[in-house]
Amino acid sequence: MAHPYPVPETRCRPEPAVVRQVKPREGKMMSPMKVLVVGSMNADFTIKVPDFPQPGETVTGNEMLIASGGKSSNQAAAAALLGAEVILVGAVGSDYLGSKLVSDAAARGVDVSRVRHSYTEATGTALVAVNADGENTIIVASGANAGLSTGDVQDKDLEDAPVVVMALEIPMSTVVSVAERASEAGARVLLNASPTQDLPGPLLQHVDVLVVNEGELAQLLGDHPLPPSWEQRAERLQNLGVRSAVVTLGAKGSIVLDNTAGGPTVTHIDAVPVEVKDTTGSGDAFLGAVAAELAAGLSLQEAARTGALAGAWAARSQGAQTSYGTRAEIETLAPTLGART
Repeated sequence: MAHPYPVPETRCRPEPAVVRQVKPREGKMMSPMKVLVVGSMNADFTIKVPDFPQPGETVTGNEMLIASGGKSSNQAAAAALLGAEVILVGAVGSDYLGSKLVSDAAARGVDVSRVRHSYTEATGTALVAVNADGENTIIVASGANAGLSTGDVQDKDLEDAPVVVMALEIPMSTVVSVAERASEAGARVLLNASPTQDLPGPLLQHVDVLVVNEGELAQLLGDHPLPPSWEQRAERLQNLGVRSAVVTLGAKGSIVLDNTAGGPTVTHIDAVPVEVKDTTGSGDAFLGAVAAELAAGLSLQEAARTGALAGAWAARSQGAQTSYGTRAEIETLAPTLGART
């Protein structure tokens, strides 16, 4: 059905985008920069507020920005802007917002030929409040995302893509099945374990790189507080079957935990100092950049460095995809970034 609150196009702030052509590839050879993203597409309704309202409180915000979002759509856009060949598998409603999400993703260089238009569910939406410090709170109505299934993912796409990316804004059964199929096809599976929820044991066996924040890591390990050292945390993850992980720390940067070389290797990637205006979608920009770099053959540590640049660039302006940068743009922040082990 149509979205219950259709939004006329004139109310949406125009979004800058870079148009790219996605060239078809012959045969079944993997593309060195090909990324398959399976997951959510949402319309973000963002309002800036002085501070977040308390229960029972009403606050007055500034203008509302309507923009394309959803973790997976954001991650796909971020990877495409860095030059990766990105296919997005998702679902939207047969409404104005769904059409806008698809056209915006395509304009940023994402192949949207696998996005399904539902005639029974509205496009997913997210209500985003951003406070004066650039922090956000988000409420998501899944809409058509809740109907995305493993049947929406073609075998050929899994066989062709060296990297498959998913988050948890779609049914868990879909995530588990696609991860298993991708692993069997020889793809490297990146899982953004957000929003926070319990992860089935079989899922982690098929995940090559887990991306979480500290809160999500604590829930996964069941430890409050977390073990004191990152080496201990890496060992706990290894016991769960996690081969590698990236833990994002916001203004403190990120930690790369690598269990693939016989023992846990811990690398700290510094944050990039920028004036933060809105962190909405910054984590997705980070992950999209990581996926693009891994598909290009870089190490996880090198990929996380690029992720730090992409996330910092996104935090400098309002919105998710509207704030993402090209490779040339984010690399201007490189002189301020360091890494240590």
